[in-house]
Amino acid sequence: MSIKNRTAVVGVGHTRIYKRGTSAPRTMEDLLGEAIIAAVADAGLDIADVNGFAYYAGGFDTPMLTEILGIPEVRFSASLTGSGGGSAGALGLAATAIVAGQADVVVCVGGLQQAKQRYGTYALAREANPETAFYHSAGLVGPGHMFALLARRHMHRFGTTREHFAEVAISHRANAVNHPLASQRKPLTTEDYFAAPMLADPHCLYDFCLENDGAIAVVVTSAERARDLRHVPARIVSSVHGGSRTWGRSLYWMNMPDDEFVSSGNVPIARRLYEAADLTPGDIDVAQIYDHFTSQVIMQLEDFGFCERGEGGPFVESGAIRFDGGSIPTNTDGGQLSGGYIWGMTHVLEAVHQVRGTAVNQVPDVRNVLVTGGPSSLPNSALILGR
Repeated sequence: MSIKNRTAVVGVGHTRIYKRGTSAPRTMEDLLGEAIIAAVADAGLDIADVNGFAYYAGGFDTPMLTEILGIPEVRFSASLTGSGGGSAGALGLAATAIVAGQADVVVCVGGLQQAKQRYGTYALAREANPETAFYHSAGLVGPGHMFALLARRHMHRFGTTREHFAEVAISHRANAVNHPLASQRKPLTTEDYFAAPMLADPHCLYDFCLENDGAIAVVVTSAERARDLRHVPARIVSSVHGGSRTWGRSLYWMNMPDDEFVSSGNVPIARRLYEAADLTPGDIDVAQIYDHFTSQVIMQLEDFGFCERGEGGPFVESGAIRFDGGSIPTNTDGGQLSGGYIWGMTHVLEAVHQVRGTAVNQVPDVRNVLVTGGPSSLPNSALILGR
């Protein structure tokens, strides 16, 4: 069953982006409710029209949301396994449910509230057992340390440099400077980047994404219904999730084949995504790339075919991902490095605005936008939204 162009995002909503741990005394349900109500209103629908939920992380409680929001009936509720890697794939769940006749209006929502546990150190919070023995004893306390190993291998094999990582961080910050939702709006210089403390060699402070609280929701319905609603529909051209078993070791056990050790694990995702959309990398006008670390932006650009394997560093150095004049403007809202980190949903939000033509940093004549989820613990995911 193909979902190509049969559904669309018709509404978006969000809370403010809080610095990690500062959203209290608000509850997660409060944050989610605000985002969902705003998204439904943006679509020009009523909350009673919602009859489905699609998640990817967070363990959100559908009965609680249904009760709080006053939704009369739920016909579909599902979640991808994993974490931020599923952010783009959640919209595929929603589209599939609608095409299959399981629901009419599905809300996809993501939220974070890190008052008790920082996701950047989550590995330390896991109980010691045979599974955790490797990364506990190796001092890999969080994703920053784990992905640093992949970054260092890419540098060793292809000559990628910290100057290349700096270009990713600086270009993203340039996009955030004028964005009202962005958490970091002070320009970032090369001198600032290299003066920053090293957190997990070769990743310094500015190679890490932000840590935020907040919630973002989008509303998905059929393409037919979308034509009669308030905004330009953002068609769900394709959405896939998954990944190879051998790359799936990356976040915990390493021991991948060398070609996967120097990748974001998205080669099979990219292949299926483009095939389902009947598009190529050359058809993508804007990319919203999951940027938990600068190094993984470079590897994803390679995996999704914007440059050859090993050429990601020189590719970004050339200015290719810059909003002003780049061949593939990337993370036009500042991304997770400078805009805000809501486990991948900021990328979906920005992609919808680019398709609508309402983005703060609007790329001219946008037809297709790529959104990636992860790389993280499997599944990874990706999405193409079209005008």
